[in-house]
Amino acid sequence: MAQNPSAEIIPPSPKPADPRGKIVEALLELLAHRRWNDIGLADIAARADISLAELRGLFPSKGAILAGFLRQVDLEVLDHDVKDMAQEPARERLFDVLMRRFEALAPHREALRAVRDGLRTDPMGAAALNQVAVSSMQWMLAAAGIPESGPLGLARAQGLLLVLARVFDTFLNDPDEGLARTMKALDEELRRAEKVARVADDVGRITAPFRDVFDRVLGRGKSGRDDDTAAAA
Repeated sequence: MAQNPSAEIIPPSPKPADPRGKIVEALLELLAHRRWNDIGLADIAARADISLAELRGLFPSKGAILAGFLRQVDLEVLDHDVKDMAQEPARERLFDVLMRRFEALAPHREALRAVRDGLRTDPMGAAALNQVAVSSMQWMLAAAGIPESGPLGLARAQGLLLVLARVFDTFLNDPDEGLARTMKALDEELRRAEKVARVADDVGRITAPFRDVFDRVLGRGKSGRDDDTAAAA
């Protein structure tokens, strides 16, 4: 069937830019040249070319914009397939996941340096960011195939965040494009953390009988075990 030459061809509409991503990028650009505490919400709105009302509708605070950046990094790391490392030891899987995270952060080191310096004098902001970062670490644990839920998973995530904190200065000042110094420091910190975890497991096994006796003295846990025994009979 012949086409109608007079028919109007309408090109597809361009995909609208992500306004949240534009705001995150605006904050990162400002942080590359200014201190964290010197950047206001009006500065971010002006840099992103949006109104304060639009900014408020998308983010409740400057810290939330930074949290949005960390979420972007999470998504970039999680987008990689790690099935080929399923048989590797947990430390090796974590090393791979965390190095991918450092690689994703590398283009924004000057902005991250400004955040680090600013939060040193902002304990409330640092505490809020810690909660966001712990959540990110739970996703990193999940990516490495390590349980991240419950109190134990939360403890693992906080411990993993401590590992990253110890490597962070090395990362910020690593002159090598391949992040060789960061790789070395991360490997050392993960090995150290692995040793601490083994000691904690050993202590837990050694003290388990004493804790069981203590629970019995206090009447904790006994009824649950009796119920289990009765149900199995």
